[in-house]
Amino acid sequence: MPSSVVAHFSYDADSQVLKVIFVSGLVYEYQHVPESVYDAMKRSRSKGSFLNRKIKGVYDFIKVN
Repeated sequence: MPSSVVAHFSYDADSQVLKVIFVSGLVYEYQHVPESVYDAMKRSRSKGSFLNRKIKGVYDFIKVN
């Protein structure tokens, strides 16, 4: 099911960075995210809800654009 908030997300296991591209075009890179959290996000029905509950406010981030 497509997300109304998250357009795309990817993960770099070496650096533990979760890159999230929002529908709005904003890009954030969340730092030190365990691969298990990324795997759980892939499995979640609602990517936006998962992001709000399990990532935002938990992991440091860098706004890319």
